[in-house]
Amino acid sequence: MNSNDTLIPGQGAFTEGEANLVQPLRARRLEVWLPMLIVALDQLSKAVIRATMPEHSSVTVIPGFMDLTHVRNTGAAFGFLNAAEFPLKTVVIAVIATAALMGVGLYAAGLARHQIVARLGLALIIGGAAGNLIDRIVAGSVVDFVDVYWRTHHFWAFNVADSAITVGVAVMILDMLGVGTHVSKTV
Repeated sequence: MNSNDTLIPGQGAFTEGEANLVQPLRARRLEVWLPMLIVALDQLSKAVIRATMPEHSSVTVIPGFMDLTHVRNTGAAFGFLNAAEFPLKTVVIAVIATAALMGVGLYAAGLARHQIVARLGLALIIGGAAGNLIDRIVAGSVVDFVDVYWRTHHFWAFNVADSAITVGVAVMILDMLGVGTHVSKTV
């Protein structure tokens, strides 16, 4: 070990440049592993639906409240543009989704280590966006299958990726509003 080497516990000696690369990766485990877990769960659940249910078929899970229904979304979030047809629709939506994913990723990379709630929210959003983007690139549409309803009122069908995005956005909103932030005030 020379004077330019850094000792990282449990890892041995690294040059200063190597240590600067390893430390940020360790600090960003949440942003790496959580999106990968979301993508894996999302793709696995969609594969099971594709393999076991013909498109447009349904299986009741909770009578009067929730079914599993295999549908394809060729549009954007919540079926926006699903019925619209225009040249290169799949490419346009995939490019927009990729740009948004990159923007969110860059924003997440700039967050401080102590901003755990914001990092959690963004990791969920990144994982969900990546899961749906894989479908758009590979199949030109996204498999949705959770159909929640009350009587004749149906919510948009969704999937694991959509759920991760929704929870991630809710977490981000709560973080921006300061929910859970404890500031002691002296009077």
